Amino acid sequence: MGKKSNIVLYSALIAGLSGLLMGFNTAVISGVEKSIQQIFSLNQFWQGFTVAIAIIGAMLGALTAGKPADLFGRKQTLFIIALLFLLSGLGSALSNHWTGFLIYRFLGGLAVGAATIVGPMYIAEISPAEKRGRLVLIFQINVVTGLLLAYISNYVISLFVEQNAWRWMLSIQTIPAILFITFIPFIPQTPRWLLIRNEREKAIMILEKLGEKNAEEQISIIEKSLNSEKALKSERLFTKQLTLPIVLAILVAFFNQFSGINAIMYYAPRIFEISGLNHASSLFQSITLGLTNLIFTLLASLFIDKIGRKKLLMIGSVGMVVMLTLVAVAFIFEKIGGTVILLGLIGFLAFFASSQGAVIWVYISEIFPNKVRAKGQTLGGFTHWILAAFISWLFPVITKDNSIFTGYAFAFFALMMLIQFIVVKKLFPETKGKALEQIQNEFGL
Repeated sequence: MGKKSNIVLYSALIAGLSGLLMGFNTAVISGVEKSIQQIFSLNQFWQGFTVAIAIIGAMLGALTAGKPADLFGRKQTLFIIALLFLLSGLGSALSNHWTGFLIYRFLGGLAVGAATIVGPMYIAEISPAEKRGRLVLIFQINVVTGLLLAYISNYVISLFVEQNAWRWMLSIQTIPAILFITFIPFIPQTPRWLLIRNEREKAIMILEKLGEKNAEEQISIIEKSLNSEKALKSERLFTKQLTLPIVLAILVAFFNQFSGINAIMYYAPRIFEISGLNHASSLFQSITLGLTNLIFTLLASLFIDKIGRKKLLMIGSVGMVVMLTLVAVAFIFEKIGGTVILLGLIGFLAFFASSQGAVIWVYISEIFPNKVRAKGQTLGGFTHWILAAFISWLFPVITKDNSIFTGYAFAFFALMMLIQFIVVKKLFPETKGKALEQIQNEFGL
């Protein structure tokens, strides 16, 4: 059983590399965006667009990834995602024109959006119910590890490379992409996808390989849920029966972005420079944020299956309101200083990583029935990325590198987290420790 259990963990870790690449691709732009602005002579509007182009790609990737995941399988789609990350890293680093840079960043965005759909979906479908929260959280741990690695590599490269440092920063992505491509062939398909494809014997074999003691019984449970889903009108997502999971997926993605997380991740050095730090110090402080994000995501993995998803969201909401308010006040009353802003952002990331950051992809991967899980994951991912594009594009336009305007932006994020607390308390059901089919039954599906 030990070796079989290790197969589940190994497979989750490999699938989780899609999250690492997603995190790296997301954060690496923070180190190069000012160089890109100068090299291509961009105003604040087009600078915001250049940062947002990857997120626009992520919107499309999230919107379309469900179809190849259902048609070709989760495993094969992960391989395509890895190739896109590799192409994006090479192409954007070698681009000499703004248009070419946009195209390759857009392709990387496609991979990012698809990763948010297929990575958690794959892990959820191979995981036993009692460990699913922690295993799916591997994806988010990889995301924040990728963020941290991007901040570290940006800082180190800035210290040792003077000419075209931004090219080197972008090219580092190719290393984990090659590793991902290398290891994907060694992970299994998911049993649930095989059953959707009517490959019952293969599904049983995979379940036994994954350590399931009663593979036949589990297969019967999954088959029963798949048969009951015929009432979902040819696997349509937007039906009356699915109203609750649809609303929950949209809300959890909405509040994730309106916490301000991606504004901070994409513009961390710029935010620190507004507070008075120089460029090198700003890059270094970004590492502090990335490290905080990783540490508290790891801590969340210890109790996400004990405390539960709902309580984590509520606790995190309270903490984020306090920390975002602190940052807002520090920016508005400029004399308070950069140290308070740094501490406030560290506190914010601690609460975000241990709540919203840890919960979002776990929760969305749990609340939809088997046959529409890919579409449900797509809906959550698309909502997440369209809002991320909106915020990342407009953030530099709204703040205008001005301390007071930046403070107003953080005050708005604090208000959103207060609203999140109220909505989660009243509307969100708990999903910890429940089989995917049990959650489906409790939703009346």
